[in-house]
Amino acid sequence: MSQTFDAVEQQTRLEERATAALALAKRLGADACEVGASVDQGIGVGVRLGETESIELSRDQGIGVTVYVGQRKGSASTSDESDASIRAAVEKAVSIARYTGEDAAAGLADAAEMATALPDLDLHHPWALSTDEAVELALRCEAAGRDCEGITNSEGANLSSSEVVSVYANSHGFLGSKRGTRHSLSCLLIAGSGDHMQRDHDYTTARRADALESPETIGRRAAERTLKRLGGECPKTGRFPVLFSPEMARSLVGNLLSSIAGGALYRESSFLCDRLGDTLFPEWFSLGERPQERGGLASSAFDGDGVATRDNVFIDQGRLASYMLSAYSARRLGLSTTGNAGGARNLRIQAPTTPLDALMRQMGTGVLVTEMMGQGLNPVTGDYSRGAAGFWVENGEISHPVEEFTVAGNLESLFSGLVGVGDDIDRRSSTQTGSWLIDSMTIAGQ
Repeated sequence: MSQTFDAVEQQTRLEERATAALALAKRLGADACEVGASVDQGIGVGVRLGETESIELSRDQGIGVTVYVGQRKGSASTSDESDASIRAAVEKAVSIARYTGEDAAAGLADAAEMATALPDLDLHHPWALSTDEAVELALRCEAAGRDCEGITNSEGANLSSSEVVSVYANSHGFLGSKRGTRHSLSCLLIAGSGDHMQRDHDYTTARRADALESPETIGRRAAERTLKRLGGECPKTGRFPVLFSPEMARSLVGNLLSSIAGGALYRESSFLCDRLGDTLFPEWFSLGERPQERGGLASSAFDGDGVATRDNVFIDQGRLASYMLSAYSARRLGLSTTGNAGGARNLRIQAPTTPLDALMRQMGTGVLVTEMMGQGLNPVTGDYSRGAAGFWVENGEISHPVEEFTVAGNLESLFSGLVGVGDDIDRRSSTQTGSWLIDSMTIAGQ
């Protein structure tokens, strides 16, 4: 990036600020304290119709302080790294803690659970990219898409590159730092005219710039996806097999994770409360996380509590094997933390995979869902309903695009009705999966 950013210098500075905040909190009477600090810098450019539309050079920083006085908790934050501002934040946090109600689950994670090994996970790969070079790459991406016959308009191409340094420290003596980068390029195009326009996009993202797909590949693939959607019809209402594309299957994994997250469980707002050990998926399906995977998009040696991360298996041969817990939610539930303060990291599925065309032949007649809109999930019951678009499949082959319909069911029956996972694994996310074929869902169309 064209702006100066010395990640090692930033890390040292943040560690000093965090250490100073901890010492001040102790002097002011806090029994325990934790500090999170970060600084990130990035460049983002947007082009549209062959012209530069936006250039943004960003730099953000912040320090958050949480203190515990007995089992009372107070938090405050500042975006100003000056000694005076940090002192004011610590004083405010201590003042708040003296007036909040006691919470038996409040406090730091146990000292014995703190991460002691902090390996280099290969997450930091800065991109020496000038503004002119960034604009050129975005222009090449959009031009490749617009050159495809049938593309009539564009909502542009966007390139971004960011670098972040973060530090977490607490009064157990834990001090952990992370440096990371992320780069991405996307393009969104329009085809058709009047009431028959369609739009779609494609993108690439990675920690290393040399791992990004070429601008031309992204532009052409965005055009291909857009053109395939022309002539969409509303499908008939009924119960049919549904094949979720990898991007959409990823959202189903997200629904599962939100249902086994500690916050939802101790609030009793999940249909999976008290369900450990129950069979949810077919026995050939397992799902876990690999938080210390080298180069992973969500890799970290420690979670938001400073607890050492570890490989967790959430679904083991179809059974719900583990919840996803922070130190606080674990205490509320009378369980132990799973090292998931801040969420799951690098989700991976273990299951036999099938080529996409074979999955469609197995489906016979049904719907391939490639886009969904809205939330449509009742977390207490698991009832699920979302607006969707995609393609009608007839006799195992794509027949025509479909739109303006909903897919509905219950997550539990949806999970148990999983009959196949595709080998078309999408690796552009920390949750990597292929397509999911569900045996039957309600399609509400015409």
